[in-house]
Amino acid sequence: MNKEGFCIRVCITAILVMTGVVSGMAQTIITGYVKDSATQAPLSNASVSIKGQRGGARTNSDGRFRIPVDKAPLNIVVSIVGYNSHTLHLDDLPSLDLTITLSRDFKDLGHVTVRNKKQKYRNKGNPAVELIRQVIDNKNKNRMEAYNFATYEKYEKLQVSVNKLSDKVGHNKLLKPYHFLVENGDTTKLEGRTLSPVYLEETLSDVYYRKSPEKTKTIIKGQRKVDFGEFLDMGGISMYLNRLYQDFNVYDNNISVFTNLFLSPIADMGPTFYMYFIDDTVMVDSQKLVRLSFRPRNPNDLLFRGTLWITLDGNYAIQKLKLLVSKSINFNFVREMKIDQDFTRMPDGRYLLSKSDVLGDFGINKTGTGLFGERVVSFRNFSTNQPVADSVFKGPPTVILDSAVAQKDSFWVATRGADTLTRAESKVYANVDSLRNMKSFKRLMDYGTLLLAGYKQAGIFEIGPASTFYSFNPVEGFRLRFGGRTTTKLSTRYYSEAYAAYGFKDQKWKYFLSGTYSLNNKSIYGFPQNYVRASYQHDTKIPGQELQFVQEDNFLLSFKRGNNDKWLYNDIFRLDYKKEFGDHFSYEFGYKYWKQSPAGTIAYVKQTGGINDSIPAITTSEISAEFRWAPHEQFYIGKLYRVPIVNKYPIFDFRYTAGIKGLTGGEYNYHRFDVDIFKRFYLGPIGYTDITLDGGYLFGKVPFALAEISHANQTYAYQLASYNLMNFMEFISDHYGSIMIDHYFNGFFFNKIPLLKKLKWREVIEAKVLWSGIRDENNPLKTADQVKFPLTNGLVETFSMNQTPYVEAGFAVANIFKLIRVDFIKRFTYLNHPEIPTWGIRARTKFDF
Repeated sequence: MNKEGFCIRVCITAILVMTGVVSGMAQTIITGYVKDSATQAPLSNASVSIKGQRGGARTNSDGRFRIPVDKAPLNIVVSIVGYNSHTLHLDDLPSLDLTITLSRDFKDLGHVTVRNKKQKYRNKGNPAVELIRQVIDNKNKNRMEAYNFATYEKYEKLQVSVNKLSDKVGHNKLLKPYHFLVENGDTTKLEGRTLSPVYLEETLSDVYYRKSPEKTKTIIKGQRKVDFGEFLDMGGISMYLNRLYQDFNVYDNNISVFTNLFLSPIADMGPTFYMYFIDDTVMVDSQKLVRLSFRPRNPNDLLFRGTLWITLDGNYAIQKLKLLVSKSINFNFVREMKIDQDFTRMPDGRYLLSKSDVLGDFGINKTGTGLFGERVVSFRNFSTNQPVADSVFKGPPTVILDSAVAQKDSFWVATRGADTLTRAESKVYANVDSLRNMKSFKRLMDYGTLLLAGYKQAGIFEIGPASTFYSFNPVEGFRLRFGGRTTTKLSTRYYSEAYAAYGFKDQKWKYFLSGTYSLNNKSIYGFPQNYVRASYQHDTKIPGQELQFVQEDNFLLSFKRGNNDKWLYNDIFRLDYKKEFGDHFSYEFGYKYWKQSPAGTIAYVKQTGGINDSIPAITTSEISAEFRWAPHEQFYIGKLYRVPIVNKYPIFDFRYTAGIKGLTGGEYNYHRFDVDIFKRFYLGPIGYTDITLDGGYLFGKVPFALAEISHANQTYAYQLASYNLMNFMEFISDHYGSIMIDHYFNGFFFNKIPLLKKLKWREVIEAKVLWSGIRDENNPLKTADQVKFPLTNGLVETFSMNQTPYVEAGFAVANIFKLIRVDFIKRFTYLNHPEIPTWGIRARTKFDF
């Protein structure tokens, strides 16, 4: 035995071996560690096998291995590229962990210098950094986008399993009917763990790429996924999971993993944040490669660690990569993550991605039951620089063939190729079909939907939302509401929604009724939407309150700060037509009749001949057009709202509204234009910034009730799109512009503070600035015959701005208990207004990784 190259020690602090049954034969599990003899660093991906016995194992990121053996004596073979391999003979089966150390084999390194990792690390004069700079300089020519045209076939498999399911769950009497899910275990994915698959999705598509003008077209030929039934939005679940495990390009500067953005190891700024080490040179398919490892300079930053295999043919392309993340980063619910990618050499010498495997192990704690997810993508049948007809790229970027969802099992067997399903995966489709048809499961999902989404099924109807059944406010007092809507059980064409509410203080009934006809025979809550809707509403509303993804009469929003006495009784009839396209461009045309009667402390008073006249109501008739473009937009479709999954692409929204005097009782002529632009900017390790620009102009002489009422928020919940320290109806304008900025550091600073690092809190800074004004013809202080601003206890609480903008800013601590965000906000201008807060604390909840 070569003592310098190979040494074996039995650890004192060892773990007793585990036993199991494989193929009906008792086996013993030998466990241990493989380490570098010089540095004692764990060696990941080392091969461990038993001579003469089929199968084997590889070490994990900690250098640990587990391998089953039949009997002694035996020979253990340990090898890894760049190290001296050796065969260890054991006469008896050990009862303790083995610690195996290997020495480096330097004979294949050629002219590449190996740096000692214990030396002080520097970029200057470092051959590893010089090599990575060559990779960075050659990124553009190694992308697929370097070709004028490219086509390929793409197979995707996405599966989710329950990990570390407790034995108590399997023996629970309540869960006994679902035993077939627990028993369908897979022990091949994660070493030492049994996974029970619960979700599986497969897609086969042809992808066409054109460089100029740049466009990508995906034609889905086959699509198959489990379906848990009507209670879950399977399309939304699929979209969200694919967003978590989305495709990424290592040649991009930033890589999105589980909704977090990581800096690529070959980003332009990579040498600033990473340390690189040349391990060895190897020959693969007659090509000389450098195996280069890397790790973050600060292990707490959102950065990878892993290994790159780099070609030395002058292209400096990536031939293979392995990416891992540190357990110390600020990453919610992720216990382990691993990314493997392989690249295939094309005839012209370039390397294109041929296979990607992304694995994630999720859990609330480090050891309990959790979820395991894996997305495998194979790319094959490449064709490059072969012209593709322009007609292929017409229409939406993604097209699903009518035959895609009807493909038979034989199609999928032929499609998968080397990516065959495991035994457990092959049973998922049938198991979920059985589960979906079980009465107990339907009952469980029905009550779960009521608890989480607020709707309870009642045949062809849904009753809800439950959060609005009870609320209170100063005008209505105690308010009860009851309503519901039809479902697709009634029709995929016709939809109806209605509610009735009663206020015990004002003793008035309120109600709403709508009917919608789907022109594309798809759910009006899904995508793409194409419908005609008519609705009528008689109800109360706070002027200037615009809430996101929540009902205005939600019980929790009944609690408000300050004076909450400015209300309206509204009678609104609407007729709307909406159409969405596959590229996420949409337009909407509408007609609106609106009669608003004052309530609370609001009064419509105008001066006529020196006498103040009270106006019982203001009536308008409007026609409108809205155009929206949100490229590559994704969202989860809930019961009430489509919640967007924000990406790097901007969102543009343009609205035009015209009031027509004399049309169905309309009293005013005016024209209004509004524009909204939203964009998220990713800034690598220091997080990302959300910016919203908003502006509008109103032409015409109108009372303040028809002007722009700035969106205020007097609840204690933080609203992203409202001014959280502004009072309702505090500012009125006929032209305005605003900017809202939120920057999320994702723990960049907190991760460097020991106590806060353990809490995994995250920092947010925010600012909202509003410029607005009102022309003299619409300002009751300048024009005598205008409707006057309302008074509260004799005081004016409604104003127009001067040259000074409204400004509020603050900071937030997010990710408290991995769910809560608390904002500390300060108001900087118009501090002399009555009954306004100069600072405040607000909170909101958000689930995020």
